[in-house]
Amino acid sequence: MIFGSPYPDIPIPKQPLTEFVLQRAIELADKPALIEGISNTIITYKQLTESIHKVAFGLAVRGFSKSDVLAIYSPNLPEYAIAFHAVATLGGIITTVNPSYTAEELAYQLNDAGAKYLITIPDLVTQALEAVDRSKVEEIFVFGEASGATSFSVLLEGEGEIPKVQINLQEDLVALLYSSGTTGMPKGVMHTLRGYKKG
Repeated sequence: MIFGSPYPDIPIPKQPLTEFVLQRAIELADKPALIEGISNTIITYKQLTESIHKVAFGLAVRGFSKSDVLAIYSPNLPEYAIAFHAVATLGGIITTVNPSYTAEELAYQLNDAGAKYLITIPDLVTQALEAVDRSKVEEIFVFGEASGATSFSVLLEGEGEIPKVQINLQEDLVALLYSSGTTGMPKGVMHTLRGYKKG
């Protein structure tokens, strides 16, 4: 049974996700965009915008392009948002992976989603390496440093023109999220800017 809200639909802007998120970034340049509570690390809107651009460029020069899938196997970190929006800027698809997943569960999602790259944290690199051996993932990045993975920081080193991408707001996916798998294997739920559809 489908339940509808008694309130009017919220209008969804007709623009790509990252463009919408950063639409006031110039005006708010020196204001905090992200605050990491434990360390009190602050990323301003200017820093966020520049970091997204650099990571998008870094991924593009490695061959990441529209409709490619990048998996993020990590708890919440400020860099998570940077990676997410860098991928979205390129017209790519992000699949978020539960950081409590075992290597076997991770391998399943990497293969089911068709992930090209994986980003994780040092504490999860062992599981990530094991899972990637059973997938078509081409490279593992890590927030920080860990043996067997490329530091995410290398994606922040370059700067240049990002490929112009035409995004169809009705059809192009931005996120491929997975159900918890309580009644079987996890299933992908594909999100476009305009809504979602089950896959």
